[in-house]
Amino acid sequence: MVSTFSERCYDLLRKVPRGRVTTYGEIALALGSGGARAVGQAMNKNPYAPQVPCHRVVLGDGKIGGFASGVKRKIEMLRNEGVVVVDGKVVDFDNKFLGFRVPKTL
Repeated sequence: MVSTFSERCYDLLRKVPRGRVTTYGEIALALGSGGARAVGQAMNKNPYAPQVPCHRVVLGDGKIGGFASGVKRKIEMLRNEGVVVVDGKVVDFDNKFLGFRVPKTL
């Protein structure tokens, strides 16, 4: 059975379009959790792949990180979506990054 936390991760990740990436930490913060590792565990057990595109989740500095099907496969999938990866890191990460948090207003 998939945990509620995992389902919330997957629901959020469905919003990341082709050609964009987000981070484990960003998902954790958007869900009100500091648990980037817990997000990683949810991605590793993703029963909905590829509809829930866990290959679009990278480390906070743009490095690729792990992937259940292997890092080479993750890079291949990202490249097929127009995300350039060089030396294990997303090129132009700031423009490829999709954040979820809404800025606080005064």
